[in-house]
Amino acid sequence: MDMKFEVAVLPVADDERSKAFYQGLGWRLDADIPIDDNHRVVQFTPPGSPASIQFGKGTTTAAPGSVHDLFLIVEDIEAARQELISHGADVSEAWHGPGLDNVEKRKPGPDPERGTYRSFATFADPDGNSWLLQEITQRLPGRAWRTDIGALAGLLRETAEHHGAFEKVAPPHDWWDWYAAYMDARQSGGDPDTAAAAAGRYMADVKHVVV
Repeated sequence: MDMKFEVAVLPVADDERSKAFYQGLGWRLDADIPIDDNHRVVQFTPPGSPASIQFGKGTTTAAPGSVHDLFLIVEDIEAARQELISHGADVSEAWHGPGLDNVEKRKPGPDPERGTYRSFATFADPDGNSWLLQEITQRLPGRAWRTDIGALAGLLRETAEHHGAFEKVAPPHDWWDWYAAYMDARQSGGDPDTAAAAAGRYMADVKHVVV
């Protein structure tokens, strides 16, 4: 029986302020549901993440800002820092060293050998809920994400159906290029029409296939 961890609840003091912060980071807004005067659910998902965050009035009794060191896994710690900073986050310098709680022994900069799991940086939301960036370039055995075969099959069928419309008017091309661009756009949160447009732009810009 799979048990998929998908949502972490953040305690915040001001729903609108937190919504503006995470929306400003470019995270996908999945839901904003005002249930009644005392309950609201706001959900965001970081780019490419299988897990999301929720916050809002009535979602938790924990003190605002009391959640710390939620891991955000990235492939390039410095590129991730710069992207977050460009969206207004106050991100620490990268650091490496033994033990996350051993602040005194942290060393400045990414791990010199850029060893996987070894480089970190931090930032916090307006309430002080903190995030820990960790650079992972190669996962240990058994720690890769499993494929949801049913979901993948459904996405492949949808992709094939939408590719048919493109194929009717496009010159000869490699179908897998269009499939890859479409599926990437869908998995990033785009609707079918947006994903089809993104795939068309990819073919025009990269593969020079013009409809």
